[in-house]
Amino acid sequence: MSNVIAILATMDTKGAESDFMRQEIETLGGKAILIDLGVVGEVRIPVDISIHEVARAGGSSIQKILEHPTRQDAAPILIAGAAKILNAMIAKGEVHALVALGGTQGTSNCSQVMQALPYGFPKVMLSTVASGDTAPFVDIKDITMMFSVGDILGLNPFSRKILANAAGAALGMARIDRTIAPEEGCKGVVGITNLGVLTSGAMHAIDLFHAAGYEAITFHAIGAGGRAMEQMMKEGIITAVFDYALGEIADEVFDGLRAGNEERLTVAGKLGLPQVICPGGAEHIGLLLHVPNEVPTRYVDHAYVFHNPYIFAPRMNVEEIKQIGKAITSRLQYSQTKTVFMIPTRGVSRYSVDGGDLVDRESDEAFFDVLRTTMPASVELRELDLGAEDPAFVEAAVSTLIDLIEAD
Repeated sequence: MSNVIAILATMDTKGAESDFMRQEIETLGGKAILIDLGVVGEVRIPVDISIHEVARAGGSSIQKILEHPTRQDAAPILIAGAAKILNAMIAKGEVHALVALGGTQGTSNCSQVMQALPYGFPKVMLSTVASGDTAPFVDIKDITMMFSVGDILGLNPFSRKILANAAGAALGMARIDRTIAPEEGCKGVVGITNLGVLTSGAMHAIDLFHAAGYEAITFHAIGAGGRAMEQMMKEGIITAVFDYALGEIADEVFDGLRAGNEERLTVAGKLGLPQVICPGGAEHIGLLLHVPNEVPTRYVDHAYVFHNPYIFAPRMNVEEIKQIGKAITSRLQYSQTKTVFMIPTRGVSRYSVDGGDLVDRESDEAFFDVLRTTMPASVELRELDLGAEDPAFVEAAVSTLIDLIEAD
């Protein structure tokens, strides 16, 4: 059976390019279906799913959209409709990859559709804006963005090659048989958050989980990482959590680079998943500098390090770290079962253990005291006289989580 590639674009403005991609995919032995997102202009090529079908799936109609045609009103309807159609087709095995093409508006709409599709499903976004900041378009999903270099406006020697490359990339991904399913015999998949100041501990944890028959997915906890882990919990990919790094909470409180969102640290509790939590990396925040190696005025009286010339990491003082502690425990109110919070009292990261650049025992004690006094009763609190990366701490955390998993 041929692999089916969906092509998503505004067919009134990107029709010739989309039809060219269809021909390329079919030449390579695949099949293409065209999904239209264009509202106003005339479509001059045959499409498989019309804008009328997309609008209906989004809960409206083109007639209603055209009564007051604005991008901000039309976009949510079309995004919801295309996502609904594609997810239904994916569930039935009727489509195997998606390639989209667009400029600024097209990239915004198409990438939001892609963000609503499952992890592992191939997603290729050919875009005129892919050489800039792609974070708003990729967010936490496995979207491949490809820079079109020239505008996607008409066929020419260069655009034909770029369009063919994008079409071939999507078809190549569709032909990969591997899925997200764990290896045969795996007992479960554990999500682990990590930061650079915890990496040796995270590596030890991975080895321990593997030895015990589990697979582990590690996430760089710099905002998107933690949110991606929690989305994978919702999608059933991750079944237990070693939340080793909570710098995303600290940075959210103080507007840092690694900020998560208000949902961070609540999802496992709401889903009832087994979790072991460590406040790793929450004693400092990360700030992106506009001028390299320049200390922000607010933090001149703090202990600090430069993680690199553009990332500044100040140690939180007593009053600041209390706010972080309260933010952590307030989110754990949703954790009614299977949650253990473990405090490494000798330092929550490589920066704050003895000999580290950000040692501050007064701040540590204020932090731990808030955690002790505001932790929900449903969460078991354990304190170990160890540092966060000490092998004994990691071994205790891993064995505790395995016990929670296997208690069922």
